[in-house]
Amino acid sequence: MNFEDPIGIIELGNLNIKCLIFKINNDNAEILSTSITSSEGFHNDVVVNLVKASAAIRTCISIAEKKAKISLRKINVVFEQPDFLCTKFSKYKKIDRSKIHKDDIEFLLKEAKKQLILNDKMQSIIHIFNHNYIVDGKTFVEEPIDVYADSLTHEIIFITIPKNNLKNINQVFANCDIEIERLISRTFSLGSKLLNYEELEFGSGIIDLGFEKISFGLFKNLALVHSITLPIGINHIVKDISKVCSLNIEESERIKNDFDFSFQNNNQLFDEKNFLKNNYFTNSNFRKISENLILNVIRARLDEIFDLIKKQLIISGFNLNSGANLLLVGGGSNLLNIEKYFINSFRLNVKTIDKKITEKEINLKKNFAASLGALKIIKNGWETEAIAEIGGKNTKKTSFFTKIFRINK
Repeated sequence: MNFEDPIGIIELGNLNIKCLIFKINNDNAEILSTSITSSEGFHNDVVVNLVKASAAIRTCISIAEKKAKISLRKINVVFEQPDFLCTKFSKYKKIDRSKIHKDDIEFLLKEAKKQLILNDKMQSIIHIFNHNYIVDGKTFVEEPIDVYADSLTHEIIFITIPKNNLKNINQVFANCDIEIERLISRTFSLGSKLLNYEELEFGSGIIDLGFEKISFGLFKNLALVHSITLPIGINHIVKDISKVCSLNIEESERIKNDFDFSFQNNNQLFDEKNFLKNNYFTNSNFRKISENLILNVIRARLDEIFDLIKKQLIISGFNLNSGANLLLVGGGSNLLNIEKYFINSFRLNVKTIDKKITEKEINLKKNFAASLGALKIIKNGWETEAIAEIGGKNTKKTSFFTKIFRINK
């Protein structure tokens, strides 16, 4: 990648498409422009209409290009799909009391990749992460180069996407006459931006509360070790309120936005007789709806979401008693006191994006957190990413954390 030219990042989503253009000056990233436009042609971030998706992407890129007064030929794509798979392989090699060399690690990587392709030829690789190295039964996080050993086991994480999904994304950008520089998982990008070094090393999770889907990612040993997208989102709460209470979507949306998700204080919503206040109805739609009904509808859906996320935490090996952090992001993280519901449910440290930073920084961080994370990955590389799959080409990545956190290896 040529850092002398402006670099573009585009983030695909169900509701919005976001574009960020930056350039590197003296090893510092300068943001030239941003744009947010409505998304069309996508469902659960999967392309369902090539024409509409191409037009929406072209519009978003054009606005950012016009602001930056440049023209992009290539772009980096940040996205997440329910069809993403996170697969772990452990590959073993006898060393016979010799030194471990770089060739040994690369051999095990190649063997794991061969096995992945053999198991499912319909998947394309997005990311490969070095998770752990086990040398004679002892765990190493960093490459054990020049260590004498009898055996080496390499634990490797693959993030993959169905080939047909990838072909459709490639076609959309081909329709826009722009080449994809590389593909980056949204969860990976969010972790790189919003989690600190200790959280990434010792274990922390990100829950992306989206409109129609929820993504969960677990980071440990500086790698994304578990990632899944669930086909359920905050909009399901709105649909439930609408269906059960016979309200229209606009009315249900207003209730969701004003609701206190700690379930402690909802005086704004309900009158002294514990019925929904008149101002939440249109004139022709007024009826008595009890506080208990609204509470039960919302809690039922939230409990379902909680159970699904807890199941993924257990599958991932996340220690629920470790005191580790869970970070809530996405549109759903803005719901009133939503973090308190998760704190009470998980009994973990649950937080949202830091409110102590400036309003401008908050808006940029909330709206473009994944793009800013991708910017760091593009600029500095990632220490545990073994191979970045970019348009079918493999590129070695340099240490991300040494530069970002100024840690001596």
